[in-house]
Amino acid sequence: MLIKYAKSHEWAVKSGDLYLCGLSNYAQEKVGDIVFVELPEVGKTVKQGEPFGVIESVKAANDVYSPLNGEIVEANQKLEDEPELVNSSPLGEGWICKIKMSDSSFDNLMNEEEYKAFQEEQDD
Repeated sequence: MLIKYAKSHEWAVKSGDLYLCGLSNYAQEKVGDIVFVELPEVGKTVKQGEPFGVIESVKAANDVYSPLNGEIVEANQKLEDEPELVNSSPLGEGWICKIKMSDSSFDNLMNEEEYKAFQEEQDD
C-alpha cells in the first residue's frame, strides 16, 4: 500500500480504481480534538491543492485541501456523527473521501520518507 502526502498534510492511497484521501496523523495531532468535519460534495470536481472541506477542532477551523485532481465519488458519512475518527484513526476509519483521479496528480505527492523530512522542516 503506497501512501503519499501533500504539503498541506492530506494523504492519498490507491484503493481499486479510486483513491482514498484523508488528513495525516501529523496534521490531526497539530489541530487537536476534532469536533466537526465538513465533507466534500459527492460529484464535485476537485483540483490538487484547492480546499474541498473543513475540519473544526477545539482550537480552530481549518480547510482541508484536495491531494489530487479528480471527482469526489464518496464522502465518509461516518464522520458526520463521529468526527473524532480523524483523530483516532486518521489513516483508517477517519478517511474523508474517495476520489476518481483524472490525471497523474498522485505522482506529485511526497512518499513517506519525503513527508517525514518535510514535517521536520515544519517543526523547526
